[in-house]
Amino acid sequence: MNLRPGTTHAGHEQKTTGVKNQRGIALLTVMLMLLILTILGIASITVTSMENRMAGFFRSTEAVVAAADSCEGLAVNIIQQTLSPPGVLPASFVAPTGPVPAANASTLYAEIYAYDLPSPAPANTPAVNFADSANADPNFVMTNLPGFTINGDIDLLYTHAKSAQGTGTPATEHVYRITCVASNAATGSNSTVTSVYGCLDGDTCVKKIN
Repeated sequence: MNLRPGTTHAGHEQKTTGVKNQRGIALLTVMLMLLILTILGIASITVTSMENRMAGFFRSTEAVVAAADSCEGLAVNIIQQTLSPPGVLPASFVAPTGPVPAANASTLYAEIYAYDLPSPAPANTPAVNFADSANADPNFVMTNLPGFTINGDIDLLYTHAKSAQGTGTPATEHVYRITCVASNAATGSNSTVTSVYGCLDGDTCVKKIN
């Protein structure tokens, strides 16, 4: 092989080796960039998925809280209509058409007026001391919200004479604790709402403590 003046075999090999090294560095750089882009893509997908899960959790939580609040409104309605003349639990609230189980109607009525509990409770057991709850033997069950289980409990705490405004006649105020428990089996979310209301005979109920 004829070589041009000033050119050697060693110089030619040196030049070829330098090109190969440059190609290796370029390939490594591209691979590193692909790796970085892959990591960024995975991180972005993970964050988006987490945000979606959080948004879904908040939506389900808000829904179950709203369900418990609607139960509280129903409890107030039951109390107000029962305290209104003629002073009976309206039949429209009793199952099968209403939310109050038939077996619990007499107990609920006794709890609203603080009478002695009907059988099978022990004799002379005041309703104010009855240990029922929204989870066990609820006073009423809401079934008009698909997907939710909503139970309510009404307990009379005490009754007292309320001073009249101006020259009016003193009224009797009944103070109740209302407890509502709502749950959604599909999402696993649940909410318990407990409030205290003061209700006047034949008048409205006013929230005292939430």
